[in-house]
Amino acid sequence: MARQSQAIDRAARTAGALHLIGDRESDIYELYCLTQELGAHFLVSACVDRVAGDGGHTIATEMEETSVKGLHYIDVRNDKGETTKAALEIKFKRIAVLPPIGKQKRYPALDLTVIHASERGAPKGRKPIEWKLITDLPVRGRSEATEKINWYAMRWKIEVFHKILKSGCRAEDSKLRTAERLANLMAVFCILSWRVLWLTMLNRTAPDASPKMALTDTEIALLDELISDVGNRRRRPETLAFYLTKLARLGGYLARAADLPPGNVVIWRGLSRLTHIELGAEIGAAGNAGN
Repeated sequence: MARQSQAIDRAARTAGALHLIGDRESDIYELYCLTQELGAHFLVSACVDRVAGDGGHTIATEMEETSVKGLHYIDVRNDKGETTKAALEIKFKRIAVLPPIGKQKRYPALDLTVIHASERGAPKGRKPIEWKLITDLPVRGRSEATEKINWYAMRWKIEVFHKILKSGCRAEDSKLRTAERLANLMAVFCILSWRVLWLTMLNRTAPDASPKMALTDTEIALLDELISDVGNRRRRPETLAFYLTKLARLGGYLARAADLPPGNVVIWRGLSRLTHIELGAEIGAAGNAGN
């Protein structure tokens, strides 16, 4: 908790209003109190049915008696890459939440907002979505509730970003010994990780855009030289998806008819290899110019 306190304190002082978004592992009462002490806010997935109100019932009891305030529709992708709409029934209520019994002398009761988003109906092939969120932020209507749900939904992309940072950039393997050098390295790695994630998502949301939206002229020319157009039949020529598929193929993507769109791993491998080839080409050109 001491390291969490220092990290939140630094972020709160530099960013002003900080919003801590966490999964079930962040459902810690001490963290709720600490976040508020530091002038920040939190939104986490609840895993504990905490005592509420006058102490004679729990959050679940109050939420069962709360009426549905509306529906929120989200896109859900299955294992085959197919996207369907899911209708979530939204409930929200401001509740007085009590600290754990053994900690009630050390921590105060908190007025928190509980948001439940439960999928209507029984979907085929997967479990229905059920999110139970808790936050210190006010929710005055359905639009504010869906805003918080959308915030939480973004958490997965943040986790993917950190996966790229750790597994792709191998940030944890750094041998640097000073904080300043490590901070500089992390700054570069964050840019690289963002680009890999951005390319992966852009390939799915704007496949028909110009390749120059995300790739340099040199990268496009090298991809044309290195990867043939055969195997890209599913993509329109001269589009972003056409060239990002080439980039992924450079990283081991097979581009078969039944394959899902390329993911972060093959995009990372392809970009890493392309960067090495581009660097080699620039060194070779400089050497020839010198001769």
